[in-house]
Amino acid sequence: MNGTTANDTIAALASAAGQAGVAVVRVSGPDVPRIARCLIGRLPEPRRAVLARFTDAAGETIDQGVALYFAAPASFTGEHVLELQGHGSPVLVDELLARLVALGARLAGPGEFSQRAFLNDKLSLDQAEAIADAIAAGSRVSARAAIRSLEGAFAREIEALVEALTRLRVYTEAAIDFPDEDDVDFLGDGAIERRLAAITEDLAALRARAVQGAGFRDGLRLVILGRPNVGKSSLLNRLARRETAIVTEIAGTTRDVLHEQLSIEGLPLTLVDTAGLRETDDPVEAEGVRRARAEIAAADRVLLVIDDQAGLTAADRALLDEMPEEMSVTVVANKADLSGQPAGPTPIAGRAGVRVAAIDGRGFEALAAHLKSLVGIEGDAEPAFVARRRHLAALDRAAAALALGRERLVVDAAGDLLAEELRLAQAALGEITGQVSSDDLLGEIFSSFCIGK
Repeated sequence: MNGTTANDTIAALASAAGQAGVAVVRVSGPDVPRIARCLIGRLPEPRRAVLARFTDAAGETIDQGVALYFAAPASFTGEHVLELQGHGSPVLVDELLARLVALGARLAGPGEFSQRAFLNDKLSLDQAEAIADAIAAGSRVSARAAIRSLEGAFAREIEALVEALTRLRVYTEAAIDFPDEDDVDFLGDGAIERRLAAITEDLAALRARAVQGAGFRDGLRLVILGRPNVGKSSLLNRLARRETAIVTEIAGTTRDVLHEQLSIEGLPLTLVDTAGLRETDDPVEAEGVRRARAEIAAADRVLLVIDDQAGLTAADRALLDEMPEEMSVTVVANKADLSGQPAGPTPIAGRAGVRVAAIDGRGFEALAAHLKSLVGIEGDAEPAFVARRRHLAALDRAAAALALGRERLVVDAAGDLLAEELRLAQAALGEITGQVSSDDLLGEIFSSFCIGK
């Protein structure tokens, strides 16, 4: 991959589509110098903004604006890059892009600029992903974590582990190649096992931080469930800080599934308010119950709302028993204002629980802290970097390889098998930064980017 350069030149709108004060069109590739001379009559001095006319084939002005030239390899993509800053008119942008295509460029695909930056060693793969994550961030905390990843925070930790694994592989393979050197048993003297244990510990700590980053990137999908009229909709409205769901004393008011996107202390949440689960002859309410069950199957966690005045009833226990075995549940005891019980965290029926009063907000700070703890964040801490599910999967594969490698060393005294597991662990980590990647993986990652990035 080192020094890879595409043979064609691409162009795209790099700023937001639609009317705006300024539009930025980006061009990257080997034909940029020629295109610049045809479009604006000259090749600007690198990294110096110039006022220029963007002209058509007849020399007529398409637009007037600022042109910036970045000579390869000192550019975002590692190629020649021209950035054109003109008026934010969709009509003028379309005309400018058509002129660039006529001059030999082609319209860029999603994420193609970032993909070229990765292929030309300007970014690691996780840094390229961080660009998309920063753009899509739903909260200040998520955005800051994405910027830290873009600056290399995650990549540096991966590289440190890879270096440690490389050194251990060299030591292990030397022990295999020279088993009788100085009558020292390198495999059995404990040094390899200690170094392997240190790497395993560092990997576990990194994974814990990656879980935090993935949690704040992806957020949590929470289904609010409970008997009719226990305050599910009131809970949703309190969390959303507005009236999203209708609240009445009539059981079964919520007939459909309601979705609400929000952020609590930087943690993105998708809250799903469901119809109360109960047997009913009403076909409309029955459809709401069916949809509620489907939402439960897709959720990260269920918030089971109960009436704190009544306590955990037989009907509530029946709902708990209906939960899939692998589903995590938090019991939210609502109406603490009526029960007189203190709001805050409290275990209920052997489950994590929080007592709240949706009507006045008591206990909601404790509920927010509980939800953040589900992604490994305590107090006011923020994730060190952003991570994705594929990163977690790669870290898990690396950890599994190290665990198996330790078994090969301690139980089997098989240095060659240990060396192979170390190689597999190193390869798994390399998938995160792109040191090891496939065309299919790259296509999947960059296809999720917006055009012009």
